[in-house]
Formats: sequence, C-alpha cells, structure tokens
Amino acid sequence: MNIGKTGQILLADIGGTNARFALSRSESGQGGFEQTGPIDYVKVADFPTVREAIADVLARRSGGEQPQRAVLAVAGPVTNNRCVMTNSPWVIDGNELQPALGFDSVHVLNDFEVVAWSLPALQPADLIPLGGQDGLPGEPLLVVGPGTGFGVSCLVERHGARLAVVTEAGHAPLPAENEREERVIACLRRRLGHVSIERGALSGSGLQNLYEALAEIDGAQVPHRDAAAITKAALDGSCSISRATLEMFCAILGSVAGNLAVTFGARGGVYIAGGIVPRFREFLMASAFRARFEAKGRFQDYLRNIPTRLVIKPDASFVGLKMFADHNVD
Repeated sequence: MNIGKTGQILLADIGGTNARFALSRSESGQGGFEQTGPIDYVKVADFPTVREAIADVLARRSGGEQPQRAVLAVAGPVTNNRCVMTNSPWVIDGNELQPALGFDSVHVLNDFEVVAWSLPALQPADLIPLGGQDGLPGEPLLVVGPGTGFGVSCLVERHGARLAVVTEAGHAPLPAENEREERVIACLRRRLGHVSIERGALSGSGLQNLYEALAEIDGAQVPHRDAAAITKAALDGSCSISRATLEMFCAILGSVAGNLAVTFGARGGVYIAGGIVPRFREFLMASAFRARFEAKGRFQDYLRNIPTRLVIKPDASFVGLKMFADHNVD
C-alpha cells in the first residue's frame, strides 16, 4: 500500500520497435502522483541495451535528480522480474538495472498487466460503453485486447490489496458458436494444427487467417490482404469477404470476452483494449459483439449486468504504471 514515499519515479512502456519514458513525482502524504513529465519516445534500434536508453533519457529529463524507483511495462512474458524481448535484442532485467542505474527498486511488468492496473482510474472520456450496467464495486475487472497478439489480464481486489493476474488465455482453443464458425475452425485446423483464439481470429494475424478461411469455405477468389487492408475493405464496403471477416471477428470477440468474464467472475466490468478494435468502434457497436457476450444460456442474466467498455485512451499504460507504483511502495 502507498505510504506517501516522495521522489521521482521512472515510468516506461517498452515495445519491440519503440519505447516511451516519462518521469513522475510522488508527494509525501498526497496519496499519489502530483506531477508527470512529458512522454519521451525512443527507437529501440537506436540503443544496444535498455540500460543505455534509460541512461540517455535520465541525462536529458531528470534535471540531475536520481529517480528512486522505476516501473517498466514490456511487451512480452515476465519471469523473475526479467523479460527477453521477442522482437528486439533488449533484455529487460530489473534486478540488473536496479544497481546499475542507482534505483532503489525496479519492477518489470507485462504490458497487459499494466493495462489492468489502469482500469480503476480510467475516466468516462477514456471509454466507449458497449452495453451492460454499472458493474459491482470491488469485483474483478477484466481487460482483453486483440493486437499483435491477444492479451488478457484481470485486476482483483481483496481487503485493500490489488493483484493483476496475467494469463496466456490467447493460446486457448478458439471456440465456435455456430456451424459456419465450426467450418472456419476446421479449415484453420488443416493449416495450423492447433487453432488458438489468437492465431485463429483475435489478433492481426488472426484476422488475416479468418479472412483466408472464409474465402476458402465460400469458394471466393480474394486478393491477399493484411489486417489493416481487411479492415479498410470491410468498412468501405469494397469486399464482402472482408466485411464478413470483421463481422465474425466482432462476434467471436464477444463470445470470448463473455467466456472469460464468467471464468474470472469479472462483475466489475470487461474492457476491450489493444490496437485493433479502436479503429472500427462504430462497427463494433453495431455488431453481434454484445449479444454474443451475453449468450451463455442459464448465465445470460449474469452476463447481462456486466458492463463492457472500449478503451480509447492512448496512454492508458502510463495510468497503469502510476497506479501500480502508487499501490506498491517498496
């Protein structure tokens, strides 16, 4: 719990191509962060190691004051406060960075864990309602996010303590709710073997796989398209297979989000994040997403009360980083 520790803290959101850094200051007795500096954008390729990138940012931004702590969000799995980045040469090891850069502590968190931490602090302007009621205070908050992969994390609060549960739910089998989806999955199984939620539908590559499978089962000749081109063709009406793909994507997202909501008991709310869905928010709102979210037989009333919301705040990760740091003082 926060006990009002003072001093600067370094916040970072580190991806495979770009990293973003900001300095924030906590003031004793104020229960949180009073000042946050501008976000500094760094290209990962410009620095051989994360240590050199952080040293450069601190030299330019810290005003000569050594930050006491660092909280770093990384796009990859974290084990023992360490992440080996998949798409860059950086290894982010908090236990090495702490003495090397003079921090009192360094926390390395999965990026979706950080998004989960942000949820209680998001404001109405940061969200688009997608149905449901208000959510129950103190109950679990779930975030799911189609992007490069499919992220899932759940924020649980008990007796004043918070924990963000990080999962690999995107690698669970893709569910089918009707015969057409069963045919799509059968087609993908011949290509991929195991058809996961992520590879089969709910990611950039998943959207492309879904498009190609629908074209195959419909006997349609379509040009090669990536996820962005499929989305564009769906929205401008130039390709019926692209539109069918996006419709199925939204329906499956609803089913998967509903499955995870009952799995985690996420009666506080379910949030959709990631880089894909905000590009077609109106399409999602008009889709089968919410109907499929609630379509759980005897548990339909349970799901009907759970709010679903789309996160549109671009720097939600920094909100989560600050929330974590505020709640976890070493």
